[in-house]
Amino acid sequence: MNSTPKDDAFYEAFRRELFAFADEQCPPEVRAVVASGGKLGREQYSAWQKKVYARGWGAPSWPVEHGGTGWDVKQRLIFEEVMAQSHCPPIYHHGVGHIGPVIMKFGTPAQQQRFLPKILDGSEWWCQGYSEPGSGSDLASLRTSAVRDGEHYVINGQKMWTSHAHEADIMYTLVRTAKESRKQDGISLILIPLDTPGITIRPIRTIDGWHHVNEVFLTDVRVHQSYLVGEEGRAWRYAKYLLERERLPPASVARLTLLWQRAKLLIDAQADKDAHTRDLSSLSHRLLLIEGALLGAREMLSSATEALMQQQPLGMKPSALKLQCSELAQQLVELAIDAVGPEVATRFIHLDGTEDDDALWAHNYLYFRSRTIAGGTTEVQRNVVAREIFGE
Repeated sequence: MNSTPKDDAFYEAFRRELFAFADEQCPPEVRAVVASGGKLGREQYSAWQKKVYARGWGAPSWPVEHGGTGWDVKQRLIFEEVMAQSHCPPIYHHGVGHIGPVIMKFGTPAQQQRFLPKILDGSEWWCQGYSEPGSGSDLASLRTSAVRDGEHYVINGQKMWTSHAHEADIMYTLVRTAKESRKQDGISLILIPLDTPGITIRPIRTIDGWHHVNEVFLTDVRVHQSYLVGEEGRAWRYAKYLLERERLPPASVARLTLLWQRAKLLIDAQADKDAHTRDLSSLSHRLLLIEGALLGAREMLSSATEALMQQQPLGMKPSALKLQCSELAQQLVELAIDAVGPEVATRFIHLDGTEDDDALWAHNYLYFRSRTIAGGTTEVQRNVVAREIFGE
């Protein structure tokens, strides 16, 4: 990290540089999807990753020796704020935010040379193989097995809720390589190319109507031992390291602020349209309370990001922030649904596949139901925070 003191003029120039880049490089059609709350896929994310990588910004939080920026905490937050305000896609998290740092810390030099450059330039797409039927919040109870056979592991089992597996090249996967008295022991982390024979990917159709999660079935899948990250049986440590980062996405508050701005514009427009038929003052009051909570979340994120970049323990900060942001996201889309009214349900999905802005709020509302479950349930996060405050 670059620790040289910087003045306000430097940060303002940096902010202007970011806005200029976003204006020049992010296609209008992509920005329109982001601005409306629509869904992006691999094609759009990867194209954007190539552009930020070409500018040297492909991994804002990585160390310089692995292709990172060397930015300080304030630059990191400004980057996320400007990209959100410009309606640019976030940096896709599975590669840059999740498995990349794990490979840097626990992987071999050969693995770093093989995988990190393709994460940086967006040419390889990753997904996470953690959850299983019956092993979601209780991740340590996973049963997918990996048995050594010479230089290979033979893997059998099933993964659930695997986001973007249908678009991914590689799945970073927790497997059980031994049965130990303590269920957190005997778990290993293996990188599984998804074109390996024996893999079947089936979509899970969710209530929001978008395809983003899947079931992944593994039947006698053979993976070379060189795809094992770290030590066999020690992956619980690596999983916790990754989950800390998963629950501390630097873009979370900036994107929530963008969502807040969309909700405010919506409520203002509805107030003008329904001035004589509806009183929306209660919605404006709820919006004000959410704004205050967002300011608090931003301070929490700034503190946690600084600790992360200084390689200090994060403690309960990721869980507290994940808890706050997931609940605020749900509050915002609930607010929007109350503003547009129940009639949007009839326009949720048009027969011709088109959507209007109000109907996208219905998509967002249904999609955001998962926010208090995905990446660690609200109940689990509250337990983490309670243990930190009150002790075991």
